[in-house]
Amino acid sequence: MAILISLSFQNPNQSIFNTLKPNPTLRSNVSKRQFLLKTTSLGVISLTTQNPLIQSLAESSSPSKPGLSGIANTKSWFQFYGDGFSIRVPPQFQDIMEPEDFNAGLSLYGDKAKPRTFAARFASSDGSEVLSVVIRPSNQLKITFLEAKDITDLGSLKEAAKVFVPGGSTLYSARAIKVKEEEGFRTYYFYEFGREEQHVALVAAINSGKAIIAGATAPQSRWDTDGVKLRSAAISLTVL
Repeated sequence: MAILISLSFQNPNQSIFNTLKPNPTLRSNVSKRQFLLKTTSLGVISLTTQNPLIQSLAESSSPSKPGLSGIANTKSWFQFYGDGFSIRVPPQFQDIMEPEDFNAGLSLYGDKAKPRTFAARFASSDGSEVLSVVIRPSNQLKITFLEAKDITDLGSLKEAAKVFVPGGSTLYSARAIKVKEEEGFRTYYFYEFGREEQHVALVAAINSGKAIIAGATAPQSRWDTDGVKLRSAAISLTVL
């Protein structure tokens, strides 16, 4: 059974980690999908210019940041558009969203809508590497009566790490990235850390009171070979 723990005020970072990491049943579910997915197209590959977040990160990175030592050009990857965001999907990754994920968020006859666990979710063919996007009200991450407009409303990069990085993790890198938009600048927080033999690259931003969080996760043993690809996928998150 998938480990899906709802976000809480007491320990939201552990809940985010548990949601993003692969679960034991994922490999079998991916295998069952392979035959069907072979007969369908992943979609039209967008050939637009490079993601502005990747450009900003590449331009500002330095050798003193080991977690940012490798970023791939993702402009030829499939670009998935979700509710208020887009993200690039690594080649050979498969969409593993379940039907209930698509139906969540809908309500009939006044019934309370069930919140979606994922806004997007993709996995490698063996299910060991996962790219996920989750969207949560920002007031679930930090108690406040004001609507957060930017990730900085959750605090500084160091302060917000308490929200996004579970206690006991090994933090490899953290960076605040400002991206120029039509109406000013948007800040993204990037964290890369290890916990429970998993390596995670996480990017978070806020738009209209909602936190949009992208996480790319893989076993620590796979990060040396696939880390650049997974880090680049997480960093490709763009708030629309």
